[in-house]
Amino acid sequence: MTLTPAQRRARLGHRHLLVPAARAGTSEEVAHALLGLHATDSATVALSAYARLADPRLADLERALYEDGTLLRMHCMRRTLFAVPTTLVPVLHHSTTRKVAARERAGLLKLLATAEPPLDAAWLARAEEEALAVLRRLGEAGASEITDHAPLLQQKLVLAPGKRYQATQRAGGWVLRLLAMDGRVRRGRPLGGWTSGRFRYREAPPMPDADPEAARAEVVRRWLRSYGPGTTDDVKWWTGWTVTETRRALGAAGAVAVDLAEGPGWVLPDDLAEASGERTEGEDWVALLPGLDPTTMGWRHRDWYLDPAHRAGLFDTNGNAGPTVWRNGEIIGGWACRPDGEIVWRLLTDRGAAARVAVAAEAARLQEWLGENRFAPAFPTPLATELVRGERG
Repeated sequence: MTLTPAQRRARLGHRHLLVPAARAGTSEEVAHALLGLHATDSATVALSAYARLADPRLADLERALYEDGTLLRMHCMRRTLFAVPTTLVPVLHHSTTRKVAARERAGLLKLLATAEPPLDAAWLARAEEEALAVLRRLGEAGASEITDHAPLLQQKLVLAPGKRYQATQRAGGWVLRLLAMDGRVRRGRPLGGWTSGRFRYREAPPMPDADPEAARAEVVRRWLRSYGPGTTDDVKWWTGWTVTETRRALGAAGAVAVDLAEGPGWVLPDDLAEASGERTEGEDWVALLPGLDPTTMGWRHRDWYLDPAHRAGLFDTNGNAGPTVWRNGEIIGGWACRPDGEIVWRLLTDRGAAARVAVAAEAARLQEWLGENRFAPAFPTPLATELVRGERG
């Protein structure tokens, strides 16, 4: 069976809650639909939720993250920070984060060995226990406050010695990040507003055990439900797994082969019957998605929704996506928020006067929702930079 790019674009709007009629009622529903919201850039979490909520309110996202605890920031796929449903934390931890944490620990031990005097795994274990003891006393605190109360965490580490960008940091931030990856601490409220990337930490409850292979199969099932169809390469890239792990997980998930424009792909068995009856036309929609949005970053192979000629302007040199304008399942331009709060945009693909009117209306809706709030992407892209500066295309 063949699934065309047009069919994939038609299903994307509904599955990713971008069609107005499909928008969600809560932030948890959004995170479940996408398997998590990219959180490396803190503004992305709020703006990705905004684009998919029928009644977008920052208070709802803060309730889920900090009051009800139904969403949690954690490192998982590709060592990237995501805001994920708490119910999925054990699955994501055992499928992905465990190996990420092991690599992080090895890297930190290598760095500690360069300290004066050299530090080892025993020192790191003591530092971790000291950090946890401080958190038990304080309840919740930022990295600097925790470090101030923990002498071992004040150990100075020299990064890139001898280089022009040499820097010295205290060990506290490194140890806390490792504890978070191990699932022993969790990130709480930010030290600042919703765009802040500095968080308070608190001790985490015990992590439920799970079989890594079974967890990877569950991740693949959920990914195919949200992002399928996709290629083996898409799944491998999105998860950060090895080729062997990816292939085993696809087999365990019962994935069924289909033909895609870029080559062999996969869907879930019950999705095959649904796909055979899908239409390529549906309700028109537009969306202004933030940098690193899960939809933009959902696949390695993007030609079915992104003109390759526009990639250089919309992504930075490390592959981080900037703010994008979408219409009916394809990226047609980019946008930015200027320092005065104005939302500005530029279309790179002409989809007619109706599309331009719809994008203008969506930009006005976002600008009204932001009010006095301002943000700038953590990873500026060429087009977004031009728009902020007021440069014309």
